Amino acid sequence: MQLEEAKEKFVNAWGTLGSNWGINRTMAQVHALLLVSSNPMSAEDIMAELNISRGNANMTVRELINWGLVYKVNQKGERKEFFEGEKDIYKVAKRVLIERKKRELDPIFKILSDVKTIEGSKSDPEVKAFTDRIADINDLVNKADTFAHIIIKSDEHWFMNSLMKLMK
Repeated sequence: MQLEEAKEKFVNAWGTLGSNWGINRTMAQVHALLLVSSNPMSAEDIMAELNISRGNANMTVRELINWGLVYKVNQKGERKEFFEGEKDIYKVAKRVLIERKKRELDPIFKILSDVKTIEGSKSDPEVKAFTDRIADINDLVNKADTFAHIIIKSDEHWFMNSLMKLMK
């Protein structure tokens, strides 16, 4: 397999994975392209490579910058903006986890807090069933949040050593 074919295959696969994880497919593809590119790319380069519009390329790159997965890079003598993806895959995983936590776990805490204090008799089977399920969900979300904090605050060696132990 030639390099260009391998890059295209990886970018498409990363795009599919991203959409399975709840991330926009184009966003995942732009991230993958910048992740495996050895040189910074302009919006025009990204547009040509992925066959997307200028607006889509610019909007996607801005969102990736907000996530901390892409950086602006200055090229001497160039007026165009160039972009580079974070190359440290551990940092990528942490940034994605931080964003997913912020967008998925944090909002559910507010909802669970609101709904767990319902009115009604504890002897009512419907009230009891509802509060029991909410307590179970709250417990799971708290454990997921604790796990996310451990990974976010961990260093690369701890994480990789733990992951390798799990795989054995």
